[in-house]
Amino acid sequence: MKWRGNRQSDNVEDRRGMSSGGKVALGGGALGIIILLLNLFGGENAKMLTPMLEQMNQGQQTEQTGEQRQLTAEEKEIGDFAKTVFAYTEDTFGQIFQENNLQYEQPKMVLFSDAVETACGSATAASGPFYCPGDKKVYMDLRFFEELKTRFGAKGGDFAIAYVIAHEVGHHIQTITGTSNKMRQMQQGLSQAEANKLSVCLELQADFYAGVWAHYNQEYLEEGDIDEALSAAHAVGDDAIQSKMQGHVQPDSFTHGTSEQRKYWFKLGYSTGDVGQGDTFAKYGYDLK
Repeated sequence: MKWRGNRQSDNVEDRRGMSSGGKVALGGGALGIIILLLNLFGGENAKMLTPMLEQMNQGQQTEQTGEQRQLTAEEKEIGDFAKTVFAYTEDTFGQIFQENNLQYEQPKMVLFSDAVETACGSATAASGPFYCPGDKKVYMDLRFFEELKTRFGAKGGDFAIAYVIAHEVGHHIQTITGTSNKMRQMQQGLSQAEANKLSVCLELQADFYAGVWAHYNQEYLEEGDIDEALSAAHAVGDDAIQSKMQGHVQPDSFTHGTSEQRKYWFKLGYSTGDVGQGDTFAKYGYDLK
């Protein structure tokens, strides 16, 4: 993706290299990756499993010293890339909101390593990228993408990072427009399987918003970028993850959608650029209005 020399967002806090006293689980190894993928991209229902899994992960804890280390040149570059992509999302969704006579409330993004404190509670790198509605911030441990590539077969590349950032900003849009709150209200009193279906709709809509964002930023795209996004979307489909982790799939437990669904909604957003076509809830039989 073309990004060098372009504006970087002022709404990014870089906490990488910073640490506080105490022990945190780093999420390394196979168990950490399971936690990471369960929580991938802001899923809510799956996060209930994280405390139990992290207790099992105690053997991988590392003592933090409270010292701050210097970022490497590579870390600085990927951070600058993330800040530029975040600026692209600000410009794109600011324009879309303005076209619909609305004011876009910009989110913030926190880049961290290992562990972070949020308004939604403490999180480790094992949580993967996520959005916290409590403080309206996107949280990213950028080392996640190497794991996604090496362990789960995604192509990697910088546009995989851009796709995830745009997806998380999609969750911010759902928060400020009230979609997330309506979805949670609708989940009340439903069985777990039915509540999961609503979570899938929420995640697929965030994929759609990421596609819309890509549509508006075609001037910055390079050959292979969309393939990188689709490869990442395929790798994090519920069916793909469950197949790799447990050898079979359980559709009733899906919270993010299948690989094909995730790719479909990203591609729809990218091909149309029309936010009006992103009502994933209506598509699957729900009325959030």
